[in-house]
Amino acid sequence: MPRRRPSAAKSALPADPSPEERARAAIAKEETLPGDTVRLTFRLVLAPSDAEALSARAIREERNVESVVEDLLAASVKGRAES
Repeated sequence: MPRRRPSAAKSALPADPSPEERARAAIAKEETLPGDTVRLTFRLVLAPSDAEALSARAIREERNVESVVEDLLAASVKGRAES
């Protein structure tokens, strides 16, 4: 069963934390899932044409839209890390 990670102590961050330290503290509060993953829930607002393109891709690949978006985000993060 998914569970929330214990809250990180506010004093655990240095006086002027880096973006990476702030991100680590924020993600530590998210719900953990099996497979060393966390659940991030947000709403995505797109133009209808973009939403239709994502839906069409998901249908062609016989996947759900969420998994297509997840792959696109993961590829974007990986691409930036390699730059």
